[in-house]
Amino acid sequence: MIQAARKEDGPEVMALMHTAIGSIACSLAGVDGEEEAMGILASFYEEEGNRISYRNVIVDKREDKVAGILISYGGDDAEALDRPFIERIERVTGRTGYTITQETRPGEYYLDSIAVHEDFQGQGIAKALMAAFEVKAAEEGYDRVTLIVEEYNDRAHALYVKMGYTEDGVLEVSGHLYKRMVKQISL
Repeated sequence: MIQAARKEDGPEVMALMHTAIGSIACSLAGVDGEEEAMGILASFYEEEGNRISYRNVIVDKREDKVAGILISYGGDDAEALDRPFIERIERVTGRTGYTITQETRPGEYYLDSIAVHEDFQGQGIAKALMAAFEVKAAEEGYDRVTLIVEEYNDRAHALYVKMGYTEDGVLEVSGHLYKRMVKQISL
């Protein structure tokens, strides 16, 4: 059943988020190790006003487990949602001028991360989460949805194409190249 995530879902959500974002976790947390980064991001999940807040996550629960997750937000809010990460990095490390690559643009509703637990793959969960994401985008007043996918991730790319997404350039995030994909939706 697809529903809004709760704070209590944190450990399961974070494990799935890590499978989706990998080394991007280090960029968001401003550290080199993924384990340390995920610990830092777990605290952000429980807070509001950042891109990975539980408020921006929908989950598919099956058998009392989080079977899949999807993190999304409006491109109009992207800079503000990344500000808490930058402020933490500057406060903890003393570094200034730290930046996080903007993966979306104003006027777009962005699918930040999607992952399905390996025990539940092949059951249509990713498609259902994406359909819920598109409904949420329309409810928020957006008629354009976007996402990025690593260039070598043919399986995910094929799913996105099947769901009506088209390529719209290439973006480098955390040293990796991603295909940017867009879809017009009806309001």
